[in-house]
Amino acid sequence: MNKLKLKKQLEYFFIEDIGERDITTDTIFPSRKKGEIVFIAKSNGIFCGRDVIEMGFQLLEPTMEIAFFKEDGETAEIGEKIATVSGSVVNLLKGERVVLNLIQKMSGIATITNRAVKTLNSGYTKICDTRKTTPGLRMLEKYAVTKGGGFNHRCGLYDAVMIKDNHISFAGSIADAVKTVKKSIGHTVKVEVETETKEQVLEALEAGADIIMFDNRKPDEIKEWIQLVPETVITEASGGITLDNLASYRDSGVDFISLGFLTHSAKALDISVKVNF
Repeated sequence: MNKLKLKKQLEYFFIEDIGERDITTDTIFPSRKKGEIVFIAKSNGIFCGRDVIEMGFQLLEPTMEIAFFKEDGETAEIGEKIATVSGSVVNLLKGERVVLNLIQKMSGIATITNRAVKTLNSGYTKICDTRKTTPGLRMLEKYAVTKGGGFNHRCGLYDAVMIKDNHISFAGSIADAVKTVKKSIGHTVKVEVETETKEQVLEALEAGADIIMFDNRKPDEIKEWIQLVPETVITEASGGITLDNLASYRDSGVDFISLGFLTHSAKALDISVKVNF
């Protein structure tokens, strides 16, 4: 994770929430009053967000003392402590909601990713995310996927070529789209093509695609079509895959299964913040 970027994001989030001042906290408590809060798991899951807790509170008060009982990627069970934070009550109260919202979201993503990995239960095929992330939070969400045992797909439009159905429609054909893009990109950029028919798979391979995505295809179709793909070409399945049918793709032979719901539908992990007496 890029900690410089995280710092900038947290600064923006705190400015958004605190505004000119925290009327409630600044009115009730003197700045010298000290206290401690504890983050506690209220549901079972995978914790993610250590850097958010540490950097978030230390942005507000560099001398904050933080102790962690869970690291990113570790299981947190109901009632277990995740971390304690000690410092001025004013800054503890100003920071808790922003930090809590982020770590609940990240831990929820890590948890559902871990569940998907275990459901697939494959020694070969890897689970990965998609670009279906929350604007502004992509770095944190994709980091959380990795802590749940998954892998990252492209980070954005800038780091890989992905030719989808609408690109193909506007370009006229897969061959034309691949040919055009390969004239401009560098040798380190991979080209992925989304395919829905056997003919499209063959056309994409002939055009020189580096990655073949089988879009909204059943496991039996993938098993058949993947025989056409050389081992040097990466394969991916995506679309219409849920936790309920994920296990049926276990023996499909694809290198990756990309799941949008890891980020766009993950339920936040229930974590609470209490005063530590």
